[in-house]
Amino acid sequence: MQHDLSSLVVALSKSEDFEDAATRTLATLMQLTERTIVASKFAGRGKVLRGMVHLRPSEGYLRLAILEQGATAVQTAGSTGARGVPSLVSATAWRSVVQHECPVFIDVTLGTLRPYSPQSPDKIEELLPGSFSSQESRQSFLNRQASHVCVIPLRTLGSGIGGMISLEADSPTAMGQDFVWRECVEQLQTIAEIASPYLTGLPFRPAPQVEVDEYLPVVGSSMANLLPILNVFAQQEESILVSGATGAGKSRLARWMHSRSNRRKGPFEVLDLIAVPEDLQMAELFGWKKGAFTGAVKDSMGSLGRAEGGTLFIDEIDKLSLKAQAGLLRVLEERSYRVLGDGAGDRGADVRFIIGTNVDLHEAVRTGRFREDLYYRINVLPLRVPSLDERRDEIPLWANYMVNRRHKEQFPQGVAHLSPEAEQTLCQRTWPGNLRQLDNIIRRAYTLALVEHGATPELTLGESQFARALEYEGATGEASPSVSVSHSLTDAFRAAAAAFIAEAQRRGTPLDLGLAESLVGMVLGLAVQKLDREDAFRLLGRENLLKNRNHHKVLKRELEKVEALYKELGEGSSPFSSLLAENEAD
Repeated sequence: MQHDLSSLVVALSKSEDFEDAATRTLATLMQLTERTIVASKFAGRGKVLRGMVHLRPSEGYLRLAILEQGATAVQTAGSTGARGVPSLVSATAWRSVVQHECPVFIDVTLGTLRPYSPQSPDKIEELLPGSFSSQESRQSFLNRQASHVCVIPLRTLGSGIGGMISLEADSPTAMGQDFVWRECVEQLQTIAEIASPYLTGLPFRPAPQVEVDEYLPVVGSSMANLLPILNVFAQQEESILVSGATGAGKSRLARWMHSRSNRRKGPFEVLDLIAVPEDLQMAELFGWKKGAFTGAVKDSMGSLGRAEGGTLFIDEIDKLSLKAQAGLLRVLEERSYRVLGDGAGDRGADVRFIIGTNVDLHEAVRTGRFREDLYYRINVLPLRVPSLDERRDEIPLWANYMVNRRHKEQFPQGVAHLSPEAEQTLCQRTWPGNLRQLDNIIRRAYTLALVEHGATPELTLGESQFARALEYEGATGEASPSVSVSHSLTDAFRAAAAAFIAEAQRRGTPLDLGLAESLVGMVLGLAVQKLDREDAFRLLGRENLLKNRNHHKVLKRELEKVEALYKELGEGSSPFSSLLAENEAD
C-alpha cells in the first residue's frame, strides 16, 4: 500500500490535466480492489469492471471520466471511442455521500445502500423512492453487469464535497453482502483524498470540435466542455434537472438532448409553468375530460398525454404548487397518472422528464416551498447552464447567428452580419438577461438598420445601430436618463412600423393592420408587470377606468390583441399570457 501511495503521488504531481490524473487514480484504486478480491473468499467469483470519476459540485455535473478494466487511459463521457453509455451513480448515492461524508456501498441486485460506518457496521439505508431504486437506474447498472458499487467522496480544499469516485464490480454470489469494500475501503478513501486536489483542480483537456445543429447553433469553449456530459444524459432515461438563469438557453439544451435520445422520434412537449395559473397546473399536466371543472368545455389531452413516447420539458418547476408537486411525484415514482374527470382509471406515463429551474431548489426545500422527496426525485442528473456572461466567447457568434436568422426570413439567400466595432460593443456589455436579452437587442438593432439602409439582401449592422438599441436598456435595463425620451420613442415607433411592413412583405400575404393595435397591449402589459395594475393605469393616464372598475376588462381586451399578434406570427404565447390568465381569474 505504501508503495502504491508513493507511486501515485509522484504520478499525480506530473499530471497536466484532469484526464491524466483520473487515469492514474482509477488504475491505482482498481488494482488495490483486485488484490483484495484475490485475497478474499470471492477469489475467482468476483472482478472489478470499471471506475469512474464524477466531478459534480452542488450545481451539477462538470466532467465524467471512465476507466474500463484493461484500458490504459480514461474515456471522458461522450468522447470518441467510449464504450456505450455509462450508467451514472444514483442520486441517492450522491445524497448519502454528501449527507454522511463517507463512502457508500450499493448492492444493485437488492437495491440497498449502506453508508460506511466503522462504529455501526450493520447499518443499512433502504434507497429512497425515485433514486437508484427506480427501474431505469437499476436496469442501467445490471445491463453493465455491475452487481456491487462502492462510492467514495471527493473532498475539495474547503472541506466540501466536489464529486465522487465510483468503482463497479461483478460478483453475483455476494448478493446481500458488502463484497470486499469493507476490507479495503479505508485504503480506497486515502487514495481518493490524496488525488482529490488534482482531480478537482487540474484543467480539462480541450474539448474536440463540436458539430453544431439547429438546436445548438453556437458552442463556445465552456459549453464544449459540458456537451460530453449532456450527450450522456441524453441517452439515459432518468430525469434531468437543468438549472441556470432565465434566458440562458435551458429550453434549447432540452431540445438538443431530446434530439440525441432514444426518444428522438417521439414528441417534444414543453410545459412552461410561468404561463400556467396555479389552479390550472394539474389540468395542464394531466389533461381533463369535458365537464371535469368549470370551463372544461371539451376534452384536453394534457402535457403528459401529448408527450407520450417522447420527452416532457417542464420549465420553471419552482412555480409548481405543492398539490401539483404531489401529483408529479406520483407520476415519477409509479409512471402512471389519471386524467381529471376520467373514471376509466390510471394511464401509463411513457415519458422522459427534463426539468428546468432558475432558482435554488435546495433553498426552496429548506423554506418549505418545494417538496424534499420531489427534489431528490428530479435531481438525478443535474446540470447547470452557464450564463452568457460566463460564455463571453459566444456573444459575437450568437449575435451573428441571430441577425442572420432574422434576415433570411426576408431574404433566404441574403447575408447579414455585424461589424467588428458592433461585436466589440456587445462584448463590452454585461448580459443579465442572457440570450433572451441579446436576441431583443439584435431585433431592435436589425430594425434600426432596415430603417436607415432599407431592406437589402446584404446588410451590415454597425456600432451606431447597437449603441441606439442599447440605449433603451440603460445600466439596469431601463432607458438611459441621458437619452432624449421623445426622440428615442419616435425612433422606436418608426422602427416598429418598419418591422411590421417588412414582415408583411416577407409573408407575401396581407398582414391585418389591426394587429398593430397590439402595441397598446404591450405597453400596458409591460407597465402592469413592472408596477401593479392600478399604478400602471394611473401612470398611463387611465385613472378614470379605476374609478369605474373597468380596468380589468380593458386590460383583458388589450392583452388579447397581443396574443392574437403572437398567434398570427406563429410565435406561441405572448410574454403576457400568464397576466391574461390572472386577469381572467379575477
